[in-house]
Amino acid sequence: MKFIGLGNYAELISDKTFWNSFGNNLYLTIFAIIGQVGLAFVFASMLSSRTARLKKLHRTLAFFPVTVSAVVVGFVWSMIYDYNYGLLNILLKAVGAGNLTQPWLSRNSGIMTLVSIPIIWQYIGLYMVIILAAFTSIDKEIIEMSEIDGANGFQRARFITLPMIRGSMLVCIMLCISGNMKVFDHIFVMTGGGPGNASMVMAMYAYQTSFLKYRMGYGSALSIGILILSLSIILISRALLQGKGRKGDV
Repeated sequence: MKFIGLGNYAELISDKTFWNSFGNNLYLTIFAIIGQVGLAFVFASMLSSRTARLKKLHRTLAFFPVTVSAVVVGFVWSMIYDYNYGLLNILLKAVGAGNLTQPWLSRNSGIMTLVSIPIIWQYIGLYMVIILAAFTSIDKEIIEMSEIDGANGFQRARFITLPMIRGSMLVCIMLCISGNMKVFDHIFVMTGGGPGNASMVMAMYAYQTSFLKYRMGYGSALSIGILILSLSIILISRALLQGKGRKGDV
């Protein structure tokens, strides 16, 4: 072994594959915030409605994917996307859209969107439970008064519900960012970072560098880079969201 000082970090700064992986993580994170937290808020609002039926059943079904291993979820969705016997292509053929069938996980364009869908599907239930718990802190009389005043569902969500559970929503967003900046299992099972490096994420790149290419020193530098970038994104996002909340309060 030879000590090279900051040589690994100098290589990291100019490593295009790493920065491409970082871009994929950012895309995945933004897409997941919209899909996981956004849809969780919509579903929680629907379940908190007085007209909703079978609430316990819906909560159980929504939370069930969270209890499943990420590796299992990856394998299940790999089968769904499979070109020969995948459920997606079978449904397309069944509705007469056989010309749209394709090897979904072997195409460069849109691959990050495809691998994001299983991640979003798995964790919607987690954020829905957190938001439903936050809903219990809202006085029902406030909601009833808004209904009497003629506020529709969108207006109640925007001007009453969201401001009153802003702290819980901030927690959900921070958890979503931290979780998707270190995502690994789903990518490893479904694509392994491919085709090429189209779906490569930072954790996957660090794994391949350390344990497939046996560059342990550079792999360690990649891990430190992931830590610094992830922490920076979380702190910047928290500062922006908190600043926006204070401005709105004023």
